[in-house]
Amino acid sequence: MAGIVLSASVRQNLLSLQSTADMLGTVQNKLATGRKVNSALDNPKSFFTASGLTNRASDLSNLLDDMGQSIQVLKAADQGITSISKLIDSAKGKANQALSTASTDPTTRAKYAAEYGEILKQIQAVAKDSGYNGKNLLAGTGNDLAVIFNEDSTNKLKISAVDYTNSANIGLNTTIYAGSGTAFAANTAETANAGASAGDYLQFVVSTSSGSTTYKINLAATDTIKDVVDKVNLNTGGDVQASYDDTTGKITYASSNSFTAVHNDSSNAAVAGSKLAATPASASVSFATDAQINAVLKALTSAQNQLRAQSSTFGTNLSTVQIRQDWTKNMINTLSTGADKLTLADTNEEGANLLALQTQQSLSSKALSLSAQAGQQVLQLLG
Repeated sequence: MAGIVLSASVRQNLLSLQSTADMLGTVQNKLATGRKVNSALDNPKSFFTASGLTNRASDLSNLLDDMGQSIQVLKAADQGITSISKLIDSAKGKANQALSTASTDPTTRAKYAAEYGEILKQIQAVAKDSGYNGKNLLAGTGNDLAVIFNEDSTNKLKISAVDYTNSANIGLNTTIYAGSGTAFAANTAETANAGASAGDYLQFVVSTSSGSTTYKINLAATDTIKDVVDKVNLNTGGDVQASYDDTTGKITYASSNSFTAVHNDSSNAAVAGSKLAATPASASVSFATDAQINAVLKALTSAQNQLRAQSSTFGTNLSTVQIRQDWTKNMINTLSTGADKLTLADTNEEGANLLALQTQQSLSSKALSLSAQAGQQVLQLLG
């Protein structure tokens, strides 16, 4: 109060007591929060530097969650490839069973071909079911995965999806031609069904990336439809598969490559309207001949090699993401530790400061009391 006059010694001791109380409050706050810098007022440089480090650690922590989910997507794809590879082993078993069966037993071979076809369906089903959280690296378009490694998204890993939901993409044809012969009820002469004559021949030109191959199939007057089918399947080494549709009365051909099929007469002229030169069908698989089964086994081996290569690619991607995940964890720890070094209080030091300030406060209170006693001595003189 303005009207109250304090002696110099009393005022000095009062100010000292107030200062000690302020410092005591600051130390108590540091001990309560565990930090020596709680706001920019405490230490602007340390506060803003620590805030920057903490914010970056928080951003990286969010990326760390995304990396963990990406790892699960890769693991799901790898599990899918592993299962598909096992199914291919089963498919090889069926093809080998068919190969060990006599070619004169088309019914059994047809049974194995049908079972082989069911395995191929499962290969596609496994690929479709290998997604995680809406992302499937085995389902092709729209499923590419981008894993971001830093805060501004300038460092990322793009993982391209493959499409195994269609087994044709790994060279396995899903259309199954079970066999030839009595299964097609086609033992009548081909001349009656297709308008062919003795001396005619079929010509197939099969095109691949490495070039083209021409196959010439000579026809005899006594050939039946079954004979034609068997000749095509046998003499093209599995490059072309022939089958007969008893309903339409037509022979169809199929290949995993581009090809043309022409029915020529003995003078090398194309026979117009011949059922032997039907429009090529979609690619198919046949267990009718040993050559065709060996072609299937070759395709299965190629598919398995492709799967192993893709598995290796996904494995490399998985390793990369895991390494970056570990790096991110360590970086978050480094940033958090750096921020703590700037802001955390030394509890031992602050505890000692608290005891010292409490002692100083007690002494200041005693000094203030002694200063006030000088005024009381004046009262005694007046009395």
